[in-house]
Amino acid sequence: MIHDKAHYFNLFCVEKPMLEKLVATGLGSGGDWCDLFFENTTYGQFSLRDGAVTSGGLHADYGVGIRVLSGEKTGYAYSETTRPEDMLAAAKAAAAITRGVVPVATVTEKTVASRRLYSGEPNPAADRYPVRIPWRSSDPSVMVSFLERLEAAIRARDTRIVKVMASLAWQVTDVLLFNSLGELKYDTRPLASVTATVIFEQNGRRERQTVSKSWRMGVEMLSDRLIAEMADEAVHGVDALFEAGRPKGGKMPVVMAAGASGILLHEAMGHAFEADFNRKGQSVFSDKMGKQICGKGISILDDATIPACRGSLNYDDEGVPGQKTYMVEDGVLTSYLHDRISARSYGVAPTGNGRRESFRYAPIPRMRATYMDGGAYAPEEILASVREGIYVEQFANGQVKIGEGDFTFFVKSGFLIENGRLTRPVKDINIIGNGPEALADITMVGNDPRVDDGAWTCGKEQSAPVSCGIPTVLVASLTVGGE
Repeated sequence: MIHDKAHYFNLFCVEKPMLEKLVATGLGSGGDWCDLFFENTTYGQFSLRDGAVTSGGLHADYGVGIRVLSGEKTGYAYSETTRPEDMLAAAKAAAAITRGVVPVATVTEKTVASRRLYSGEPNPAADRYPVRIPWRSSDPSVMVSFLERLEAAIRARDTRIVKVMASLAWQVTDVLLFNSLGELKYDTRPLASVTATVIFEQNGRRERQTVSKSWRMGVEMLSDRLIAEMADEAVHGVDALFEAGRPKGGKMPVVMAAGASGILLHEAMGHAFEADFNRKGQSVFSDKMGKQICGKGISILDDATIPACRGSLNYDDEGVPGQKTYMVEDGVLTSYLHDRISARSYGVAPTGNGRRESFRYAPIPRMRATYMDGGAYAPEEILASVREGIYVEQFANGQVKIGEGDFTFFVKSGFLIENGRLTRPVKDINIIGNGPEALADITMVGNDPRVDDGAWTCGKEQSAPVSCGIPTVLVASLTVGGE
């Protein structure tokens, strides 16, 4: 949602002359860049437990963050009010941090590309967040009723259910951005998530499943269709959970299902493409730009342009337009994910990946919706090619070492593959590997790419909503930690 400029000026009690004065104050100690990030966020939340909505809340956050760059040094300060005296004090504090640092004195060919002027005002017709029913003005009883109906629908699908816990969380964030190039951007970002955790009991043994959905939409997302979809997913595969066991471990082929298993792509590979890690030499891909890092036909991208997607943005938190960025094209590493700082260092244009948790934080390179393009194979062909291996439906938590690329992921649900067919369900196993090696070992890519619509949150120094996805893929060899 994009309101007119006056809406944001009134909301933050500023006018263009004050924005210019703040920037001038920030540059007062000799800095070469200053930007302002104004934020007004309303949060709402309801939780259902033991058959009733037992808690709820509504709160707000408001303020402005001011960043000053001088050479390689960053000064950052924020104010939780937009009173002129408080904002000017924050601008002076940010400037003071960089005092005495030699600024970038000349504009070279290398810095021109990263200082591209994003002129013009935001276009409401290009908004990526479809909102028909605003969250802020909606009756809370609609949200309470939704959770109650969701619980009833889930319970009706399986007699083994002993507990349902459900929650609805929403937020709406107004942002206003201005910088020392005179770029002015503004945006209103909705985000809502519904999560249900279901506990099943059979013969004295308990299992649990969690399902979540999240979009940048309005209250209209709380539909009967969503209830039916979440209820079906909440009970999907429960029989397999009770039957699942640990397979024999060792190195073997692993087929990753389309959609949610893309979290491995995000964690084990996506972070290594973020430019700050590469700029500092901490990523295994720091010296791989322009080189073949995986098989031809494999393309990996980070995308802010999918309408209503949790990871999409009209503008990033530096005012750079959201865009689609290919990191890997036909197996070749072609781009990192850049904020303005890394883009200036590399002499390229920012990719719209400068993101922050709130106005209290400076932006850093972060993913948005990260996924792999589809390939040439039907999922059935991929399964049929495996004599003995593991099929992973969903991963749970995992650990990744960005520098080395090593990862370990816990398998939430999956099956043994025997002679090209899914047989016994498996659980309580880890998939262990190395990101670059696993990428290079992808031998088949399915024609079923899917971006998962779960409530994914990335925790790199700051929390940020993201999305991930993948088609069905075959990794020729990974270590499976089993019996």
